[in-house]
Amino acid sequence: NDSAAEQSADNNKEQVELQVFAANSLSKAMEEVQAAYIADGHDNVSFSDTQYKASGELNEMLAAGSYADLEITASKGTMDTAVEKGYVDESTRTDMFTNELVIVAKQGSNLKDVTLADIAAGKYSVCVGDDSVPAGNYAAQALSTVGAYEPPAKDAGKTGKDISGKEGSYVGITPILQTSVGNVCKQAENGDVDVAIVYSSDVYRFGGVEIVGIIPDDTHKAIVYPGAVCKDSKNAQAANDFMQWCITDPDAQKIFQKWGFDLS
Repeated sequence: NDSAAEQSADNNKEQVELQVFAANSLSKAMEEVQAAYIADGHDNVSFSDTQYKASGELNEMLAAGSYADLEITASKGTMDTAVEKGYVDESTRTDMFTNELVIVAKQGSNLKDVTLADIAAGKYSVCVGDDSVPAGNYAAQALSTVGAYEPPAKDAGKTGKDISGKEGSYVGITPILQTSVGNVCKQAENGDVDVAIVYSSDVYRFGGVEIVGIIPDDTHKAIVYPGAVCKDSKNAQAANDFMQWCITDPDAQKIFQKWGFDLS
């Protein structure tokens, strides 16, 4: 028995390399947090090349057989899909962070107090994420409350948090659609559009843009980032330990807050 105990103590010190799949918007914060985790006495853990993609794309990668230990998405809907399809272990699912939706323009734009109604009225050219990007789904939900987005027939008559923000069509406006929230931000930063709809955290992450309007929380589903250990993870305990540390360790919390995320 002694040797078994010793064995398990040695195993605890085994080198573990974690593969994290995380929503695009987490990139800067996650890089800093991973470094802080290793420095905080977890020097047996390393992180392989963390994949930052649109949440829908992360699921597609898992569907295609890509390996990950931990998935963190930018919407409950994408995590629901991951659970349904068996990509993640539902018992480990944890809501990690929240975010807010804002309207941005390039720095020095002199715009202020831009509203959803202004965008619906066509006063400004606008860029949003496409259907694969949770920020784009939230934007569509918000714009539906001012009549600028129509959900598919099955959700006819519904708006805001009652729709998915997918498979519908924009009405009276023709937004430029992008495949990641980073590209959405870029369009505003470059002045290719007057305004873009992104997360408040993107303003910290990318710079080059300024907030010119806040989108009311009640116009869209709550922006929640759920995490879960992947079904095929060979390092399930280590992945779960890291996820829990992210949301309970004071240093980790400070880093996420610095990058514009609130703890769930």
